[in-house]
Amino acid sequence: MPRKIYSFKNGLGPFLNFDKPKECCGLFGIYDNYEAPWLTYLGLYSLQHRGEEACGIAVSDGRRLSILKGTGLVSEVFNEENIKKLSGFLSIGHLRYSTTGSSVLKNAQPLVVDYLRGSLAIGHNGNLINSIELRRKLENSGSTFQTTTDSEIVVQLMARSRHPDVIKRLIYALNKVKGAYSLLLMTKDKVIGARDPMGFRPLVLGRINKSFCLASETCALDLIGAKLVREIEPGEIVVIDKKGVKSFRFSPKQKKHAFCIFEHVYFSRPDSVVFGQTVYSVRKKLGAELAKEHYVDADLVIPVPDSGTSAAIGFSQASNIPMEMGIIRNHYIGRTFIQPSQHIRDLGVRVKFNLLRDIIKGKRVIIVDDSIVRGTTSRKRVKAFRALGAKEVHLRISCPPHKFPCHYGIDFHDQKELIAVRLSHERIKKYLNVESLGYLSLEGMLKSVNSSSCDYCTACWTGNYPLKWKGKIGKSSLEKKCCGV
Repeated sequence: MPRKIYSFKNGLGPFLNFDKPKECCGLFGIYDNYEAPWLTYLGLYSLQHRGEEACGIAVSDGRRLSILKGTGLVSEVFNEENIKKLSGFLSIGHLRYSTTGSSVLKNAQPLVVDYLRGSLAIGHNGNLINSIELRRKLENSGSTFQTTTDSEIVVQLMARSRHPDVIKRLIYALNKVKGAYSLLLMTKDKVIGARDPMGFRPLVLGRINKSFCLASETCALDLIGAKLVREIEPGEIVVIDKKGVKSFRFSPKQKKHAFCIFEHVYFSRPDSVVFGQTVYSVRKKLGAELAKEHYVDADLVIPVPDSGTSAAIGFSQASNIPMEMGIIRNHYIGRTFIQPSQHIRDLGVRVKFNLLRDIIKGKRVIIVDDSIVRGTTSRKRVKAFRALGAKEVHLRISCPPHKFPCHYGIDFHDQKELIAVRLSHERIKKYLNVESLGYLSLEGMLKSVNSSSCDYCTACWTGNYPLKWKGKIGKSSLEKKCCGV
């Protein structure tokens, strides 16, 4: 029986670029619950921060798969009417942040494919570093790709395996790919989760009554009332079906892991437990360490919401400098914000953030932010503080300066874009027009997560990549190659 496909294309305007790194993507899946589509919708809603470009939900009733996906935020793509079109008791959902200008709707996930052994849906968080090499080999041997995402490579490899068991086919595929990934897959009667052997991206198992679920972060479990069971281990496949939960290893346990520490610095929601630690608590420690390393006499600590807020609390408490919310964030920006002229584009930062004159005027302020990647937004923000009469502006960053591109799923592939590569510390300070600039040290960051560098990936700061590669890699390279963008 053919599957049903519903597509919705929203968001006519370009998405605002606020000079923050983006990661793809967010995952949620659930088995044995006849409210599966609605619970998946709620799970995605709680994970919206992980991807704002496109989203989708695939559902099965035990006989066939249906899928609904579109470009835009969860609240823009899904509504009561179109979710009712999805019926089933198992479901997976995906949030995507694309890394190039290629067709987002075409690449929106979950991808659903029909092949000899049935229908399969897949959602992927991360990046395969050997995607171009694998795709070239598959195309040369006759494979035809429908998208430009590296996620489809996993499906194509599974289709090549002659083993009748879906788990054996998945193991075959995962032993050929290399990189950072957490995966959710769904057949007509199974939900499957997998995490790469180094554990770059988070994935957790939860339970609500008799139903088991998988999610990128525990905040998704909290929203639907599910209890955290455990993290999916690096190199593990978890299968949820009518027999319960079964675990398989497709890779030996590693002595060293490569958890993405930027999950704690920026990506994850502060109320999530990631890699065994509450994100809010880690960010407070980051801020406290930052205050110890880069104290400055000032009147106020002001966070850049939302990811800088927890670090600012830690900085304020450690320095005994009061904190004020001098920056107010507008949380209601959809993808439909249109920027018809350069003048309107220049006002983009004000659309997302507004400053409180009464708090800032005449004060020596410390702005606490999570990171500086390209520096353009930070410069505009400091300029706005100056315009409102700030007496001094000091900038504090709760991670080290980014000096190397990420090839594991974060959207800064080009080293030339990174301000810490282009400019010295003094020139960055001058460019931003601040009295002082302080980055948290690598040692201070690792101390905040109670770990040595053997547990976390720090490649974007140190250039020490836990997985080596040859030639060009990355999702951007793959999509540019395929789409000509």
